[in-house]
Amino acid sequence: MKTSSMPLFLAFALLFVIGCTTSSEKQENTAFTLPDAGKYGQGVGFLGDSLFTDFSPERQAAETKRLQEALAAFEDTQEVGEGIWVGRRLAYLGLHREAIAVYSALLDKHPRDPEVLRHRGHRYISLRELDAAIRDFSLAAQYMEGMPLQVEEDGLPNAQNIPLSTLQFNVWYHLGLAHYLVGDFESARQAYQRCLEVCENDDSIVATLDWYYMTLHRLGFAEEAEDLLRSFDLENAVIIENDAYFQRLKLYSGQLEPEALLDLQQNPDTQEARLGFVTQGYGLGRYYMREGQPEAARNVFKRVLSTGYWAAFGYIASEKALADLEEHEQSGI
Repeated sequence: MKTSSMPLFLAFALLFVIGCTTSSEKQENTAFTLPDAGKYGQGVGFLGDSLFTDFSPERQAAETKRLQEALAAFEDTQEVGEGIWVGRRLAYLGLHREAIAVYSALLDKHPRDPEVLRHRGHRYISLRELDAAIRDFSLAAQYMEGMPLQVEEDGLPNAQNIPLSTLQFNVWYHLGLAHYLVGDFESARQAYQRCLEVCENDDSIVATLDWYYMTLHRLGFAEEAEDLLRSFDLENAVIIENDAYFQRLKLYSGQLEPEALLDLQQNPDTQEARLGFVTQGYGLGRYYMREGQPEAARNVFKRVLSTGYWAAFGYIASEKALADLEEHEQSGI
């Protein structure tokens, strides 16, 4: 696929993932391809492990087409929204560092765009750069103040093809997560409270309640956490895509036994199955920690990490939990 007159700022932002051939100094008739299948370093995890993205030939073929379409759409329109999709397509390939470069280039021209900041902040979380994520989400919250709720289109549509989240939800939700991961649970609590205020469906509510509930327990507010859980009607909830969080809430409420939440012997073999596994796994691990069973929690966290799904929030949180356990043991706490 050929494109013409590719904007220089975007070409430079994609330098490390796009192979370019140019017919003139103005970069006309530029051809775009993803790198050959292989490993591409992205960062370092909380346990000191390198984070690699693996390209399979099959995945490369499918995603190359989608990325090229996003690039062509952005070139045609020069709209921020199309530029965001270039970053999103890179992120879906696991190229979070390169997605950040795209968002940073967009922010050079549109520094107060809350949606670009929201997406860059998300990728900073993926790479464990939490201070940068908090800065981006905090700015996004400031710049979106007073805006009407803005529905976000899904990159991976749910079974009913109904987008369920908004810009406002995603900013507060991810800001809460970033604060939670750095251990600033009071700031996380405040973010999740704001997040609940903009939730428009049960899927958004259960995802927020789950992290909010754990945050309150981390603060020592056990009674408030249980009151929060009781405030939601689990029996009549309508869940389209966030079943993993829904099942975690059932565990916390006593409707599920720990062993019924997750089969730790299973080996999830699809992206959807792995995501569900790591999401439920972190919740189960935190449940065991609250029950005074750190070894059981450790085993669950390790099982989550064995999936290799290092960009998933449950994986990141499990990794951080193991790092914290190791630190406590080494310090004699």
